[in-house]
Amino acid sequence: MEKTEAIVAYGHRLVKSTHRTTFEITKEKHLTEEGDCIIAVNASKAVADLSSEFKELARRPNAKIVITIEAGAEKETIRASGDPRLTFSHPTDLVVRMSGYVCSRTLAVKANKAAADLSRSLVKELRKPERIVNMTLAVKISDQ
Repeated sequence: MEKTEAIVAYGHRLVKSTHRTTFEITKEKHLTEEGDCIIAVNASKAVADLSSEFKELARRPNAKIVITIEAGAEKETIRASGDPRLTFSHPTDLVVRMSGYVCSRTLAVKANKAAADLSRSLVKELRKPERIVNMTLAVKISDQ
């Protein structure tokens, strides 16, 4: 069983991508200097906007979530896990975490990468305000 979601967002000149345990995209259009985990803004979806089918699968204990980020010619894949505690209720944000912490903004936990781990060539693209950022979220139920 697998379900995918597509999200379109935009780069921002203040993208730092230096946070060591999370990365975030937001529907907000603005970013401040403090936003070191935010990698894209003006997103078409937050966690609350994801389909009920995606949310249901992601809450299963054996759910695996693959996040693909594309900007310009750059592409990066992050692997993470779902969690039965996910609420998917935040109206503007989507956060991927390396830890097991869950809140209303959390999309996935136990990720293999955070903002600081993204390639610097991708981050260079994410700093361009006109850059369209395409994200694909795929949740799959693992037999292991």
